[in-house]
Formats: sequence, C-alpha cells, structure tokens
Amino acid sequence: MDIFEEINVTGFVDEYIDPSLDLFAEIEKLKKEKNAVILAHYYQEPDIQDIADYIGDSLGLSQEAAKTDADIIVFAGVHFMAETAKILSPTKKVLLPDLKAGCSLADSCPPHLFKKFKEKYPDHLVITYVNCTAELKAMTDIVCTSSNAVQIVESLPKDQKIIFGPDKNLGAWVAKKTGRDLVLWNGACMVHEIFSREKITKLKERHPGAKLLAHPECEEAILQMADYIGSTTGILKYAGSRPDKEFIVATEAGIIHQMQKENPDKTFIPAPPNNSCACNDCPHMKRNTLEKLYLCLKNEMPEVTVPADIIERAVKPIERMLEISARLGL
Repeated sequence: MDIFEEINVTGFVDEYIDPSLDLFAEIEKLKKEKNAVILAHYYQEPDIQDIADYIGDSLGLSQEAAKTDADIIVFAGVHFMAETAKILSPTKKVLLPDLKAGCSLADSCPPHLFKKFKEKYPDHLVITYVNCTAELKAMTDIVCTSSNAVQIVESLPKDQKIIFGPDKNLGAWVAKKTGRDLVLWNGACMVHEIFSREKITKLKERHPGAKLLAHPECEEAILQMADYIGSTTGILKYAGSRPDKEFIVATEAGIIHQMQKENPDKTFIPAPPNNSCACNDCPHMKRNTLEKLYLCLKNEMPEVTVPADIIERAVKPIERMLEISARLGL
C-alpha cells in the first residue's frame, strides 16, 4: 500500500517516529524550511496549541488564513476549517493532520437536502455558520461565525427575510438577540448539545461563586443558566476581564488550556455532559495529534483541496463576512 492509499484508509500519514525525536524542535525546523504556518483552533490538544503560530476561533482563523504569506498552511482543526483556508488562499497548499477530523454540525446539513430547503424560501437571504462544508458555503449569501452572527444579522435591513443554518441553537440565540424571525435549519453540534442542566446545577451548588460561561451552540436550557454567552474568543476574554476566580465552561474543553495559561490564578471547570465522560471533548478535533502534525508537515500531506467552481462561489460569502467584520471592528 502506498502513502496515498494509506491516507485514504486511515486519514493520516502513519510512519514510525523515533521516540527520542524532539517534535517541537523538528516542527519548528520544518516550518522555516517550507515557509509554513500552523493555524490551530482553541479546541486542539495543548501540545498543538503550544506549537501553533496562531490560535483562535473560526473568525480569527479565517482572517489569518486570508492574510498569511506562508506557502503552506497546516490547519490544526477540522475539515471545514481547512476548506475555508483553501477557499481564501487557493494558491497555497493547505494541509490537515487527519482528513477524518470532520464535524458533526457540518454533517447535519447535507448540501443536497439544504438545496431543497432553500428552494422553499426563494425570497430569503441565506446566512450559514462557518461550521459547514465548502459546498454549502457555495450556496450561501453570507457566512458567519459565533463571534459575528448577531452583528451580521443586525447589519441587514429589518425587513430582509433570512434562512439561518446549519446550527439551530446558534440560530435561535441570534434570533432572540436581534428580534428577527429567522428560518432555521435543524442542525446541531454533538459536543454542545450534550451538556447536562441537572449536572451543571449540582456543580454550581458545589461552586456557588462560579460563573457559567456558555457557547451559543448550547441548547436553550443551558443558555438560560449562563452568566455569559459568547464565542470561544468571547469566553476567553470574559474570563480574563472578570475579578471572579471560578468559572464553569460550557464549550469544548480544549479552550481551558488557553484560559489557564492566561489566568493562572483562576479555576476553570469543564461543564459536565449528560453521559459518563468526565469532560466534553470533540472526538473530531482530538483526532489531530502532535505526531500527526509533524508527519503531515514532513510529507506535505494529507492535502485539502476544493474544486475551482466551489471556490469561486464559496469565496464571495466568506469575503462578505470578512468585510462586514472589518467594518464593524470585529
């Protein structure tokens, strides 16, 4: 089996690595040799966050992908994020440590079904959350992230009819914040839907001074309990700006690494999910490892590609998002 066939089966390059190798030093060396940049999402494992050139949420990562002068972008995140980078930088080589790092939210909105849904509302403008496939973005008028969804909806005329997809929880929160009547696609993120209101209530009883910070992809029952609702970047900034010393974090637990680094005197507790796991990890985000990242950069594969016609159509709604965000100072 050659390396291409192997990647098709496993999703990543599977080579022996000498256990005595300093992967941090090797990755730094390869980055310089290849003029590569590593972009990592807050939900990645701590080692990957620590080696990354830029760590951020979907908006920040999109902005960084659009402006980088690197020849190679290694995207430590999930597939739709790497696709977005390729759409914004089509001449650059975009690598993903594990091609099978997908997204339950993106999977919940198959483009062929969304096309039929969209046809029911021909006079509606389509806003899609960035957590979707390149093909879905190509069917969209404006892309948004959890950092700018409210502002993007508010930037449109009040009589503008809007379809919002694929996340129904984010869409419902945006509708509540803006007072708009949005037509919602029925999609959701498996990680953010699994938090337990009952377990969080018990946790708050044990930590009465703790503030609950929640991502708007969470269900309404969790958002009603929250002291702050916002994107991963918003949650990080809020925790740093508050005098409180304890926080319960209702989003993917990977962000806690950055929260602790920036606030070593504070305590961050992952919100418990409604299952037997102790914390909430995205199984797709955690497919990426430092070893896979090293082999990915060394071999310059797996590479993420997007058909030219999809890039041509998908870049417009993403650029519209970036223009609105820049205008609003986001």
